[in-house]
Amino acid sequence: MLVATIGNFDGVHLGHRALVDAARHAAGGGRVVAVTFDPLPAAVLRPDAAPARLTPCEVRSALLHDAGCDEVRVIDPRGGLLGESPAEFVAALRAGLPFDAVVEGGDFRFGLGRAGDVGTLRGLGASAGFRVVEVEDVVATLADGTVVAARSSAIRWMLAMGRVADAARLLGRAHAVRGTVAPGDRRGRLLGFPTANVSGPDAVLPADGVYVGRALADGREWPAAISVGVKPTFGGAARTCEVHVVGAQLPLDRYGWAIEVRFDRWIRGQWRFPGPDALVARLREDVALAAALA
Repeated sequence: MLVATIGNFDGVHLGHRALVDAARHAAGGGRVVAVTFDPLPAAVLRPDAAPARLTPCEVRSALLHDAGCDEVRVIDPRGGLLGESPAEFVAALRAGLPFDAVVEGGDFRFGLGRAGDVGTLRGLGASAGFRVVEVEDVVATLADGTVVAARSSAIRWMLAMGRVADAARLLGRAHAVRGTVAPGDRRGRLLGFPTANVSGPDAVLPADGVYVGRALADGREWPAAISVGVKPTFGGAARTCEVHVVGAQLPLDRYGWAIEVRFDRWIRGQWRFPGPDALVARLREDVALAAALA
């Protein structure tokens, strides 16, 4: 038995994991294959309006394997996929992946102009001899009591509002970005709070503000105070992500090493302080809170 589940899977959130669970159940002792796309179709169709990416392709693949997939098959949508009708898409896919069943959510759309839905898929399955399993939305209760379906668009909105704890409720884990440590202005070490300047984060950053979270480097994990923004106290203009790692002696004078930053909780906005002394006093509070919540 070969069972497929098809989608962007951006974020690999609780709803995506439910699809994999249902596919695993349908497959019995067979194989589960997730079919995903890189780049995401929206980035090809509407490059100027494409939503920010929650997870790069390699992270999505790793998370899907962790969720229970035996294989993750990545399709480049620039190869003509976006011009195929729903029937053409399914026929082409089954030519290389002859699945016996396909598992999707109720909001699944596919084919040229997103013309196909789960009903279309069922009709194609009746003709071609595969079964369709539809999975209901997975919902989560946010900190304010609101019940929300786990969807990538909802997670992006939460991150845009700085609500990283609520984003984690939909993701099933903390939102994370990966990058490399690059030279900064070195002002943090002069203030007594050296930071790693994260260059090229591979996923969307949350709203400007200060967060507590965790930093992972060299196979180890530490509590961290994380600043996202433009450093208003010093008249900054470029948006940066800077991480003060609590209790770690990391090689801040060397650059190019990899770091992963996980956002657990928003603690305050990006404020403009009257001077360095007021900023340092608040940084002490931020770092103490990061250490206490570790």
